[in-house]
Parts: sequence; structure tokens; C-alpha cells
Amino acid sequence: MTTDVESPLETLQHIHAQARAQGLPHAGGVPPALAWDLHQAGHALLVDVRSGEERHFVGHVPGSLHVAWATGTALTRNPRFLRELETKAGRKQQPLLLLCRSGKRSAAAAQAATQAGFTQVYNVLEGFEGEIDAQQQRGHQDGWRHHGLPWVQD
Repeated sequence: MTTDVESPLETLQHIHAQARAQGLPHAGGVPPALAWDLHQAGHALLVDVRSGEERHFVGHVPGSLHVAWATGTALTRNPRFLRELETKAGRKQQPLLLLCRSGKRSAAAAQAATQAGFTQVYNVLEGFEGEIDAQQQRGHQDGWRHHGLPWVQD
């Protein structure tokens, strides 16, 4: 029996192919629900690139790894980011899903990782909190938490 429904892994492969065709500087963007499915199935590692303070005070995805792209309240770039990412990933061919607050820092981190030789680094679109809305608040229109995906807070 065949089906027209793609598996999450097949969808990820299509995202990667589209990203290459578009000349993106990383493997592509993954919607939050797909990122959760891939993470839960063990097909990819979910890596939170926000600061430790953000993870602690705003919340984080259960089972996600943490490698800060930037640290502190000034968000100073972490000079050890690539080394830490490789240590936690185990190998540069490991599919990685990078998550930040809104999807901007994780896109920059995905680009840096790709330039450093990682082959399957994806940006989780919308981030953990999403974009700022008209009321200057996050989480009301998009983002991991807005979609009702699992998260915990310390």
C-alpha cells in the first residue's frame, strides 16, 4: 500500500533540497510542529541557541540541547559556539534543528554552522516566542509556545 503523505524525515529532505535550490546559507527552515515531530522521533537533535537566561526565565523544550549562540543580557556572541555544537551533536552530519526566540539568531547560527562544515543544520521557523505583534508582545501570533507544543519552565 502506498500513500501520498510524506514522513517527517521525507519532508525534511524536501526542505533541504529546496534550500539548496534557493541558495540558502543553511539546510532550510522547519516549522515548529515538524521540528517537534523530528525531535520526538529521534531523527534530529533540537538545539536551543538562546542564552541560558532566556531558557531559564522564559522556558525551553523538554529534551532539547543547549548551545548559546550569544550570552548575557548584551547577547555577546559565544566564541565557543561551533566547538560546543560539535561536541553536543557528536558529528557534523547529524541533523540539527536550531531554535531561538524568533528564528533570527538561529538562522545566523545555522549559517555559521553550515560554513563550518555541518551538513544538515535547519532553522526552526518562528522561534520559541515568535515575532512581536502590534501590542509589542510575543507569543500571540506565532512561535513554538503559540502552537501549543511542549515546553517547560525552570
